[in-house]
Order: sequence, then C-alpha cells, then structure tokens
Amino acid sequence: MGFNKADDAGIYRLDDKRALVQTVDFFPPIVDDPYFFGQIAAANALSDIYAMGGRPLTALNIVGFPDTKMPRQVFSDILKGGADKIEEAGAVIMGGHSIKDNELKYGLAVTGIIDPARIVTNSGAGEGDRVFLTKALGTGIIATGIKKQAVPDDLAELTIKQMAALNKTAAELMIQHNVNAATDVSGYGLFGHAYEMASASGVSIELFGSKIPLLPEALRMAGEGMNPGGAFANRDYIEKHVRFAPDVDANLTQVMFDPQTSGGLLVAIPADSAAGFSAALKEHGLLHEEIGQIVSRQETALIIRK
Repeated sequence: MGFNKADDAGIYRLDDKRALVQTVDFFPPIVDDPYFFGQIAAANALSDIYAMGGRPLTALNIVGFPDTKMPRQVFSDILKGGADKIEEAGAVIMGGHSIKDNELKYGLAVTGIIDPARIVTNSGAGEGDRVFLTKALGTGIIATGIKKQAVPDDLAELTIKQMAALNKTAAELMIQHNVNAATDVSGYGLFGHAYEMASASGVSIELFGSKIPLLPEALRMAGEGMNPGGAFANRDYIEKHVRFAPDVDANLTQVMFDPQTSGGLLVAIPADSAAGFSAALKEHGLLHEEIGQIVSRQETALIIRK
C-alpha cells in the first residue's frame, strides 16, 4: 500500500504476520518555543502511524537550520522536544540528517510495525458507521493569532498542549472497538480528510456542525479573519464536494477548512461499537465527539447540517 491510495502511510509486507508502516512529515515552526515545536512536529509525524493502526518503532530527524541566524541552543531544544515525544511513544530516535537552510524546518521519518491482517485504511467506512473526532479544531487559526500576538497565554498553552498530545491511546482504542476506517486530521482540514475517507470508501459523510469540537475562540477568530492561507486553498479544492445546510454558521465552515497541525483521528466505527468506543475514550480522559455518520453515496461526498 503506497501511492495507490491517499492513505496516511505506506505499508510494506515482510511476511504473513508483519509489515512495516512508514511515513515522513516536517514543516516550519508554528510556535516560538523550540522545545514545544519539536514535540508538536514529532507528535504530528507519529499520527500517520497511529491512523493506520501501527506501532512506531524508530524515527529519523530531518532538520533545516539557519545556523547563522539562530543560536545552536535552538537546534538542541528542538531535537530534545522531538526525542522526548518519540520516547513517550515507545519508539527510538536512530539518527537523522540536517542541512543549512534559510528557513528553520523540523520533522521526522517514522517507521512502525503492523499486522497485515489489521491494517486500518481510510477506505473501509460503511453505511451506518458513526464518525468520531478525537481533538478539537482550530489550531491553524489560533497559530495565526499567536503570530499576531492576538491570543491570550492560556489559550496558546491549551493549543500547544493539544498539538503535542499523541494519538496513541485513541488509536489503540479504535482498534479494540472494531474500527472500519480512520485517518488523522492535518493540513487538509476536517473537510479535506473527511472527503478523502468518503471518496475512498464510496460513501458520503453527514456531519453535524453543532457536534464539532472547537478550541476556545476559534469561531470568533475565524470571523475576524485570522485564517491561514491553507484554509483558503482547502476551500478552493474541497468546497465543490460539500453540501451546506443554509443554517450552518459561515465561521464554523471556515474552521472546518482550517489546516490542522497534529490534529485528532477521524474514525468510522460500527454503530453497535460507538457507545463503547466513546466510553473508553472518556475513561482515558480523551476529548472526543461523535460528529456524524456514514450514509450511502449522495450527490456530494460531504453533507453538513447544523
């Protein structure tokens, strides 16, 4: 499994019981603190492994560093943040590669292990499945606000904490509760990744706006124009695949186009497993919402109701 699908990671079978799952992700800083940037970048890279149902084993650092513009301590703090998060995931850093670059960039290539019989793809969603989201939306909007110094410290701290949180436990629980399809919500926003799941599965997804978990102030900030450029690119690409109910808040739709960094898992669970999955997530203290359901294929891949 690789480029033939828009899945989160590539799968290479070793034998009947084992396969490798591999991914890579890196980007410029979205927060000022280098240690937290390292943690967020690592959590983001690991999410692709978790979304496929895999267990991370090893990781390689990828760094572009402007060594004439920044102190070496920044470099060290970023790597420390990444290493601590990889250790939390139960994996190990095997090394990596750095280059001189005009713009700071950091991320990781991650390799994991997976049972070929238990691979979770984005193409298995079936009619009647319930759709869950395991983190709140709005990280792109709030990160834009942070850059403009328009976000209070407590909201910035909450957003950074969410982005640095691993999807490890949510992924383990979705497998225990008979997940049919999953993906992580990242740069294409909720709409983009939901569209990929609907398209790959040959179904439509009905989402309920009132159920979408949002970071505090994300709606207000969207209305004030603190939307990253990626949100508009996502809208240009995906909007034609979405049918909006007339009473859906325009600011809410903008948040649903918002590109996420280290977002939650978008999970399609059989209806008879949904309550157990929700209870298990709650028991572990994980934010989540049942945000919609899988329906038969309609004129558009996504249907948004109030």
